[in-house]
Amino acid sequence: MTLSPYAPIIGLFALAAGFALFSVAAARFAGPRRLNKAKLEAYECGIEPSPQPVGGGRFPVKFYLTAMLFIVFDIEIIFLYPWAVSFDALPIFGFVEMVMFIVAVFVAYAYVWRRGGLDWD
Repeated sequence: MTLSPYAPIIGLFALAAGFALFSVAAARFAGPRRLNKAKLEAYECGIEPSPQPVGGGRFPVKFYLTAMLFIVFDIEIIFLYPWAVSFDALPIFGFVEMVMFIVAVFVAYAYVWRRGGLDWD
């Protein structure tokens, strides 16, 4: 078994890993190190950071729900790409299945929206 078909992919991964390591190392040596109080504080979108307990604060559950919803809908939408690429090769069955999938995604989206899962309080 020969690995020659995989050589470009392995080479690309090696090149990407080498570039990432080089970039991190070069930034460490070439970048300025002028630390001050503002750079060492947590950044909260221009708002003054809220005080946290010594052991760290607890994130509200709403944060995790929003993150999980994003991941779920993002993964569901990824399933549309293979279907779009092979749309010409699929018979009407493929179209019906994708319509049912999209309807299921929109039902889940409507449910989350109705329950207030997308409200930014």
